[in-house]
Amino acid sequence: MAKRSRPVCFSVRISNVRNSLSPFMSNRTATRPPEAAVEITRAPWGRVIVPSEPIAPPPEFITRKPITVTTAAMAATVVSADMIIMVRARATMCPASDSAASEPTARLPRAFSDTLFMTFTMAHKSVVVGDSETGERLDRVLARHVTELSRSRLKALIEAGAVAVDGHTIRDPNLRVNSGAAIMVDVPPPEPARPAAEPIPLNVVYEDEDIIVIDKPRNLVVHPAAGHRTGTLVNALIAHCGDSLSGIGGERRPGIVHRLDKDTTGLMVAAKNDRAHRALAAQFAGHGKSGEPFERSYLAFVWGAPERDRGTIDKPIDRDPKSRDRMAIRPGGREAVTHWRVLERFGAQPGGKRAGSPKSQALPVASLLACRLETGRTHQIRVHLASIGHPVMGDSTYGAGFRTKTALLPAKAQEALAALARQALHSHILLVSHPASGEIMRFQSELPADLARLHDSLRHSGPIAAAKPGTISSGK
Repeated sequence: MAKRSRPVCFSVRISNVRNSLSPFMSNRTATRPPEAAVEITRAPWGRVIVPSEPIAPPPEFITRKPITVTTAAMAATVVSADMIIMVRARATMCPASDSAASEPTARLPRAFSDTLFMTFTMAHKSVVVGDSETGERLDRVLARHVTELSRSRLKALIEAGAVAVDGHTIRDPNLRVNSGAAIMVDVPPPEPARPAAEPIPLNVVYEDEDIIVIDKPRNLVVHPAAGHRTGTLVNALIAHCGDSLSGIGGERRPGIVHRLDKDTTGLMVAAKNDRAHRALAAQFAGHGKSGEPFERSYLAFVWGAPERDRGTIDKPIDRDPKSRDRMAIRPGGREAVTHWRVLERFGAQPGGKRAGSPKSQALPVASLLACRLETGRTHQIRVHLASIGHPVMGDSTYGAGFRTKTALLPAKAQEALAALARQALHSHILLVSHPASGEIMRFQSELPADLARLHDSLRHSGPIAAAKPGTISSGK
């Protein structure tokens, strides 16, 4: 068996230069015309620079032979002065004709000398850290340069061991990089555009030829995305509904009109045809602002309790500039309005007193709120409630600073919250007009088992004010 040579990488330093590799017909690497300066790197053993003048190949060209198509590399595209992106491929053919590694019986006819057949398997993207990027996090540097991949996707690749810095595999996205460091990212082949059907059980609340309403469980992502290519609600809907789902949302989101976070439970509606999708999308875009019947209400267990019994949070939301996985209250962000009402207040913080209140009145440890959306931004309820000092219980993203308050809960409530292991948020009421008949349809989902357990344990700690969760009103 022929010995495989070390990989050869080509990086074209002048943009808009197209020059295909000459066939690998000998032990000598092909040269390029004088209008392009070419850098040849035999990774990771160093590099040589080929001057643009039409001179004879230097001796370095004949080192480390033989070169076979099993180590073939393709020219790369220059993105910036301090960045080189290379795409390599492994050939699936036998060693090239006249190669020192090829056997006489395996050599190709001369007629095929100008053709190279390859099958792409893994893309490799390389970044050289610039001086201005010294000390920055690895995932942030990659996100800046490898723009075709999201930061969450790059973070997942790092944690999966698909990123190397100066030849060493790195699994820490927070690693601080140094100027001149060479970063290599192995990008797996793209996934099929259309998700496949998967036999995932669904709790179907209502279904007809136009819509399907489901009660989403915890730990279920709505549609395929980075890190969640399979096992999503879309995969389940395709298996349940077949090809009838609306395609307006795109191949990765057929039928999807709105979303719930992975660990938020409760009611969702999906469109089974394009007509229904357009009608539902218009209702969700307006959120009843024009007077048409529409409602999306949630139940949220939060830390502490607002002093008033009801209120409105009107604060714009946009992507957090410090973390792409989070949202934040930001001036100039998208309009976001949440109406809330206190349903129950639980327990009392020992020794705690509400400011300006009688000494006998203690602060509640937690409360149950009904939240009605007037807009539908990503993480809207979670961000808004955290902004008024009452984050959703169990929310590790927006309420991490309230973990110490767990010690104030009764033992059973502490156990219930630990077992919950997610944000205590549930999509409780969904009211829409049927896209075909115009009939007003109202659906209601009570608390799932894990939230019901938390609710019961909090009630036993001593409710201060109580009301049935099912009596939520949509008043502002």
